[in-house]
Amino acid sequence: MDTSQLRKCTRLIYITTGNMDNASEIARELVSKKFAACVNLFPISSIYRWNEKIEEDNEIGMFVKTDYPCLEDIIKLVKSLHTYKMPAIELWEIEGEEEYLGWVHINSSGEKVSTSRKI
Repeated sequence: MDTSQLRKCTRLIYITTGNMDNASEIARELVSKKFAACVNLFPISSIYRWNEKIEEDNEIGMFVKTDYPCLEDIIKLVKSLHTYKMPAIELWEIEGEEEYLGWVHINSSGEKVSTSRKI
C-alpha cells in the first residue's frame, strides 16, 4: 500500500466516556481485537444540553487511531460496552507522518506495510 492510500484511510475516532474504568475497558477491547492500533485516554470537562437542561461533567476523552475497514464493527463494540445511552462517537480522517501511519495501519487493519525502522 502506498502512502497516499494510508493518508486516505487512517482515521481518528473521538469518543467520550463517564469514567476511566469504562474508557479503559473500551480501549483494551478495541486494541485487543485489532480494531485500533492505539487509544489515548485523557480527562476533559464537558458542558452540554441533555433533556432540556445544561449539564456540566468531568469525562474521559478517547482518541482511537485506526485503519480498520469496518467502522460499524467499532461502533457496535463501543455501544455494547459504553455506559451512556447515547455515546459520542465521531470519526475524523487524518493525515500524518508516513511511518507512523504505516504503524497505525499494520496494527489496526491486518495488512502488512513495510517501514524502514522501528516506530
